[in-house]
Amino acid sequence: MVYLNECGIVCALGASHRQVRARLFDTCRSGLVRTDAWSRGCVLPLGLVDSVLPPLSALPSGQRSRNNQLAAAALAPIRAGVEAAIARFGRERVGIVIGTSTSGIAGTEQAMRERAATGALPADFNYALQEMGSPAAMLAGLLDVAGPAYVQSSACASSAKAMASAARLLNMGLCDAVISGGVDTLCGFTVAGFSALESVSQQPCNPLGANRCGINIGEGAALFLMTREPAAVALCGWGESSDGHHMSAPDPAGGGARLAIGQALQRAGVTAAQVDYINLHGTATIQNDAMEARVIADLFGHDVPVSSTKPFTGHALGAAGAIEAAFCWLAMQDDNPDGKLPPHLWDGEPDPALPRLHVALPGARLGRRLRWALSNSFAFGGANASLLFGRLA
Repeated sequence: MVYLNECGIVCALGASHRQVRARLFDTCRSGLVRTDAWSRGCVLPLGLVDSVLPPLSALPSGQRSRNNQLAAAALAPIRAGVEAAIARFGRERVGIVIGTSTSGIAGTEQAMRERAATGALPADFNYALQEMGSPAAMLAGLLDVAGPAYVQSSACASSAKAMASAARLLNMGLCDAVISGGVDTLCGFTVAGFSALESVSQQPCNPLGANRCGINIGEGAALFLMTREPAAVALCGWGESSDGHHMSAPDPAGGGARLAIGQALQRAGVTAAQVDYINLHGTATIQNDAMEARVIADLFGHDVPVSSTKPFTGHALGAAGAIEAAFCWLAMQDDNPDGKLPPHLWDGEPDPALPRLHVALPGARLGRRLRWALSNSFAFGGANASLLFGRLA
């Protein structure tokens, strides 16, 4: 069994368990802010991290990116537990698997702006900033570990797939501990790219709603210390699939999504009827929500509570799966005996073309501990991942 022993998170809701819990479960307050910092002349709601981030001046120049700062910030609250695991197992037995889609692209954008203004790139600019493997290499160097260290980059399924990869490393006996999760950073490249696809909303996103018109992009990081040592929450099942349907649109029938969810349930030995809560991919795009709603209704019926937490954080792209896994992890801890659920923020007007789902509104709770939680990540290119978390203690 693979357990999630520690969790560090930094996102638009805050940089500590206390801050995130308060805004997610208690005040139900979105972290989106309106800015044109990444879309000059067009103000958009974005999930911006405004927490103080750790300095990276001691790192090689090719690793001094804001993306790596976010990863280091997520590591900070769990570092003592990670270092204890390194001491216990040895540096060769500790691995790192991270999901990202932007890496240090924001740093390259800043360098290019300076080049446009001055005619030269900054003297300390290093192209290695935007290497996809940078977050894993940075964490490995920071922690001085020598186990497998690599990045999964499969768009918005990146960090969910990274956590599945970490579980495989543990189950194969290649590692005794793995630091896994995801990190992504706001940058003009992704804001412009999704805008060109007409997928970005100028209002807070509205998943499952009749008035939905696209995503809000966000940033953040979540990291887990994963081992085979018992903890309150386990990653009991995972599933991965590929639609092979379209570059950016999901298979309308949801064949790949069904396969990923089915694999996660089967691997855990859990039936659909046992699942207490589903964290939807829930991007608030027309096609994604339509596909996912139909799949959930077909597999789980209409009574299991569901929510999309992207209106709280924005869509953190490659980090989304890990951040949403962290929300599930927080909801399954001992300090949530009533089973408060991550709520669904929207305008309350469901799309009549979609099957009816049991949307978990602010204040929703099970009245008992949350035992089984499913989290979906369905990405461009048809890359699908579903993670099933269980509270076994």
